[in-house]
Amino acid sequence: MNMSARAITRRRFLGGLVASAAAPYVITSSALGGPGKMPASERIGMGFIGTGLRGNQIMPGFLGRGTQCLAVCDVWENRREAARLRVGGGCAAYRDFRDLLARDDVDAVVIATPEYWHAAIAVAACRAGKDMYCEKALSISVAEGRAICQAVGRHQSVFQLGTQQRSDGRFRQACELVRNGRIGRLHTIRVSVPASSACGRRKPLPVPKELDYDLWLGPSPWIPHCGQAGIGHPGWCFRSDYSPGFILTWGVHHLDIAQWGHGSQLSGPVEFEGRGVFPPDGFDDAVLTWHVECAYADGVRLIFTSDNEQPNGVRFEGDEGWIFVTRGAIGAQPDSLLKSPIAPGEVHLYRSDDHAGNFLDCVRTRRPTVAPVEVAHRSTTIGLVSAIAVLLRRKLRWDPAREEFPGDEEANRMLARALREPWRV
Repeated sequence: MNMSARAITRRRFLGGLVASAAAPYVITSSALGGPGKMPASERIGMGFIGTGLRGNQIMPGFLGRGTQCLAVCDVWENRREAARLRVGGGCAAYRDFRDLLARDDVDAVVIATPEYWHAAIAVAACRAGKDMYCEKALSISVAEGRAICQAVGRHQSVFQLGTQQRSDGRFRQACELVRNGRIGRLHTIRVSVPASSACGRRKPLPVPKELDYDLWLGPSPWIPHCGQAGIGHPGWCFRSDYSPGFILTWGVHHLDIAQWGHGSQLSGPVEFEGRGVFPPDGFDDAVLTWHVECAYADGVRLIFTSDNEQPNGVRFEGDEGWIFVTRGAIGAQPDSLLKSPIAPGEVHLYRSDDHAGNFLDCVRTRRPTVAPVEVAHRSTTIGLVSAIAVLLRRKLRWDPAREEFPGDEEANRMLARALREPWRV
């Protein structure tokens, strides 16, 4: 495997056998590989951090592909034990992700925890020499997203965000057609995603014996357990301690495609103005529905709304036509646009038809993934800044290069969050 020296030194299986040649040893057939199997020295040792609903959904995509799941981790004992039994083969189970990261034989980790944990775990994974696949959104503050980017760059980690639409041919086709001028001059991008919800008031509940609640809270503020550690919606994702809501969690998917089609995936809009509807009271405080209007430096408008206003998806509008793409469907006006081939000399975007497979290939080759960390940070930032604009209800100027609101102290204070002791990023 064409791995970096950093990765190779962690897999000393065969080298260890040679070094201990004077002592008796047995090389098993499974260690050497065999028909259809990769030798242990060439397999990617995997660890899975977060084995709840999303973690279990994506786990199969990484297994049996020249990989070996060595460890799983979850603060819920029942979930981690179920994952360990599901994988089998000597897989270990940990309560604390730091114990998993301490293993030399784990080369890459999949992070499928709630979003407020992503930064602390991702930065720690970089420092431990791991490559990582991280579920979306990247972070819940702009400062934390930048910290992840810096850690990935410093440690030369392979990184992929779980924005799977980058590995969907319909979205790639739409973006290539826009980038190659098939709709003429692009002037407007409309993005719509599902609205958030709220569950009203919650009463404190006994902490389940299977749950390490303090570790579940991690860097977020301490509050009584109110059932927010449960699986699914509503759970944690509509309270700002854990996430700004679907304006980010769902929004990052289509905002990422908007950036891809516009060709601004390493930058972003320069103006934001928004309004929204919030829960009147209760446990959840994330914006329920929203309307945000953004402007890029080139004059292109990005209109980002919840799906009470327009259909879920991304619509690119130009002076010669439009293209609409969503999960499972693509349309255009005129229809003939979709039959337009992309010539060899035109813009061809990164092709991936298998998100998990792309990550594993890049771990082996050390190439950038289809959803690398800087791109992930920029797409996440649009959702985060949109949430700030909705909260402040006024026009904001944004500097994508400096990642700040010029001359706006009130807005700039919202770019970072305090972390509960002893957690750091």
